[in-house]
Amino acid sequence: MQSSADGNLLRGTLDFLLLASLEDGPLYGLRIIQDVQAKTGGHFAFKEGTLYPALHRLEKRGLIRAETRPSDSGGPPRKYYHLTDSGLTELRRQRDQQRAHARALRPYLELA
Repeated sequence: MQSSADGNLLRGTLDFLLLASLEDGPLYGLRIIQDVQAKTGGHFAFKEGTLYPALHRLEKRGLIRAETRPSDSGGPPRKYYHLTDSGLTELRRQRDQQRAHARALRPYLELA
């Protein structure tokens, strides 16, 4: 992931981005990466080495669930991830937290 911020902040942001990317339905790894890059204008770009440990961490916490599906392109099966009910609740909590954080920073970001 691009950035030099504190590791805990990045992990929290990564978890939020992954949960948010699954809000509209199940996606497999490469599509998650593409979704986050597209929606953030490329600001958050990460590789599989960052993605899969984070997905496993979220799955272990019960926030997402994985299922294997046949590939629509005829290749090997793909692992699709989707939000659980707990994951949707956590996404909403984190979204509120991110909005509050952005509001609090606004006076410092709007300096003339």
